[in-house]
Amino acid sequence: MALSIYNSLIREKQLFVPLHPGRVHMYVCGPTVYNDAHLGHGKTYVNFDVMVRYLRYLGYRVLYVQNITDVGHILDSGEDRILQGAQREQMQPMQLAEYYTRRYYRDMDRLNVLRPDITPRATGHVHEMIEWIEKLVESGHAYVADGSVYFDVSRFADYGKLSGRRLEEAQSGTRVQVADEKQSPEDFALWKKADPEHIMRWNSPWGEGFPGWHIECTVMSTKYLGHPFDIHGGGVENKFPHHECEIAQAEALDGTPFARNWVHNGMLMIRGEEMHKSLGNYITLEGAYERWDPMVIRFFILQSHYRGPLDMTEEAVDAAARGLDRLVGTVRALRKQAASAQEGEVSSDTSALLEGAREAFEAAMDDDFGTPGAIAALFDLSRAVNVRLSEVGALKQGDLDAIGSLFQSLAGDVLGVLPNEIATSQTAALSDRLIELLIETRRELRQAKAYELADRVRDRLSELGVQLQDGPQGTSWIVS
Repeated sequence: MALSIYNSLIREKQLFVPLHPGRVHMYVCGPTVYNDAHLGHGKTYVNFDVMVRYLRYLGYRVLYVQNITDVGHILDSGEDRILQGAQREQMQPMQLAEYYTRRYYRDMDRLNVLRPDITPRATGHVHEMIEWIEKLVESGHAYVADGSVYFDVSRFADYGKLSGRRLEEAQSGTRVQVADEKQSPEDFALWKKADPEHIMRWNSPWGEGFPGWHIECTVMSTKYLGHPFDIHGGGVENKFPHHECEIAQAEALDGTPFARNWVHNGMLMIRGEEMHKSLGNYITLEGAYERWDPMVIRFFILQSHYRGPLDMTEEAVDAAARGLDRLVGTVRALRKQAASAQEGEVSSDTSALLEGAREAFEAAMDDDFGTPGAIAALFDLSRAVNVRLSEVGALKQGDLDAIGSLFQSLAGDVLGVLPNEIATSQTAALSDRLIELLIETRRELRQAKAYELADRVRDRLSELGVQLQDGPQGTSWIVS
């Protein structure tokens, strides 16, 4: 089976064929760094993280670009989100952007979301944006009005092809307040004249100002990925107007397709309602981590298909936690048995079991990154392995190595829900020896009456999930 992806542009699944054999160029709209990341961001970037991981699993060389919007994300009021946040926090705009960029990556790291290969910042590409806007003005697709520049939507016949919205339906849903100088309410800002109090401003042929939100992604994606590139991703809420505007300003100049595949992930709901501060259901990732382990949140997200909405309730996340515990329990049982298993090659029964599991996993993922089916395949494998683990001597060293390697490959490397749990029996054995070494160090510290240091060793092991049990025969340990 080959990978098929639902392309929002054509509204159907299609066989994925990259522009360049063996290589995938992928862009995903990154965060506007004016506040802490929330659970919706978690869903988005976990979803796309798994796509990148699976493409690499299939053997593709993936160049993954995700931007940071640190200027130009304009509210309906005409105010820049970064400037608004800076006023709220009493910081300089770039200070605010740097602060929340670091917190964003902190939150993503805890979710085991891999860092993009390239992370361009809008403020570092203003010159290229000005050059692109100049070309749009010269071609007649944009016009200057009182120091601002607007894209003339009427000059682009395909406007609305992604979202399916007719031009007369679009109105001004471009996150920019309808300005008197606009020729039509549907036209969107490429460049905004800076008001006297606006801190973030750059010189341009049209006077001091700052770029609009949409032009940023068009310029940064094509600079690093070319034109066209393979996959453009983002939240479904960005399909219109953001992505629609990206297409218009990219394709207006020469008609070359902007992105070949458009991938949109569904929204996260809280008990059936959209998450919003006014509803009292707004949950930051930091807040969620106080209640659940980040790996549980990641696993919960992947239990639903990326394109669908995800309804988050405490009951549902707690159920996901129990499911993840079952998988982790199997992995830990593998590690424990590997320490004392008999030598032996991989049996034919084990090979058949693993091949079937791999095929089921890949079949699910090949169908538009179907993580629910992939997780189901892992649960089936887990149940079968647990049966064999309960049979004394049923699994030799080769069997355990092969099973552990597959769990690490599928659950760890692709889904990212088993980081550092198990790779091979060699890794497990090394971990065991390191724990034994720390226990021996603690014993020597106690003999030297360095009780405080000995207790610190015990406490740090406990924090890592290793519980020590002192007894007449010495100290034993278990992984909790």
